[in-house]
Amino acid sequence: MSDEPERWSQASVYPDMWVDPDEDPRTSDGVSPDGESATLRDFLNNYRLTLLMKCEGLDPEQLARRSVPPSTMSLLGLVRHLAEVERDWRNWIVPGDPAPKLYGAGGDFEGAAAEQALVEGAFADLAREQAATDAALAAFADLGARVVQDGNSVRELWVHRIEEYARHCGHADLLRECVDGRVGQ
Repeated sequence: MSDEPERWSQASVYPDMWVDPDEDPRTSDGVSPDGESATLRDFLNNYRLTLLMKCEGLDPEQLARRSVPPSTMSLLGLVRHLAEVERDWRNWIVPGDPAPKLYGAGGDFEGAAAEQALVEGAFADLAREQAATDAALAAFADLGARVVQDGNSVRELWVHRIEEYARHCGHADLLRECVDGRVGQ
């Protein structure tokens, strides 16, 4: 008997999808947004939704499960890590002393324990940090504007955030499949 879960998808229209098109919150009815800024926001929001979808329906133990030893990575760790990263990016934008780390050095993954309060806190932290970083970037109408730390452009920060979420959504695909066998993009 194997401990590996059987692969499955909730989708019935396209079996390689996570959900059927009518149930997919990432669907924009085929209409792409107008303009560079709106396009960047749309891509980022879709990756954010993908991460949340990969975590949906799991209990604290499943979210905290480190599915690929010896890695400390888990779905809950990814949520905590991305909250931490959002705060770091905001520290590049906002002048003054940087906001302190949310979980301490390495605590985003190491501290991802199977406790309901930690799970709820992590998702609340992620939503709060995303909103705060979005607001800080929205203050710049010009995507070519240079921000306080390192002189990065606002455009670069948007693209870097998309890249970070895209990479970690790939990790989330593998982690979720290891947890309960569910697959789909």
